[in-house]
Amino acid sequence: CHGNMVILCYKLHSILKPMFRWLIVTLLALVLIQALVPALKKWGFGKLPGDFVLRFRGRELPLPLGSTVVLSLLAGLVSKLI
Repeated sequence: CHGNMVILCYKLHSILKPMFRWLIVTLLALVLIQALVPALKKWGFGKLPGDFVLRFRGRELPLPLGSTVVLSLLAGLVSKLI
């Protein structure tokens, strides 16, 4: 950034920096969740009441609403303890 653009570049940088942090955190969380899916399925997650599977044209779309609520509660409890 040069000349009069310095202020604009500074504002843009101050806006984008937190966005990139959240993007990285979100991507890391998705990678972690994908790695834990097989273990969670062994423990019964994905088969709780409120977990749905939509089947359309030979494809399955899991909607684990019940499992999401349970995992959110567990994450909340862990965050309170830390």
